[in-house]
Amino acid sequence: MELFRKNMEKRCAYCAFGSAINDREVACARKGVMDAAAHCRKFVYDPLKRVPPRPAALNSGKYSAEDFKL
Repeated sequence: MELFRKNMEKRCAYCAFGSAINDREVACARKGVMDAAAHCRKFVYDPLKRVPPRPAALNSGKYSAEDFKL
């Protein structure tokens, strides 16, 4: 998954004009209180507001200490 892809989903949660109130609402400098999943024409993507998904957990049960020795 790329952070700077061109077809990024527009959401108020990722907008430079918005600041998060809670998980579902964003305080927009242009439109006021908005739903985090909504967007408007003034949307400007801010990559620092996007939280990437957590990495997959390592299944260490199928590996032994010998697998990590050179």
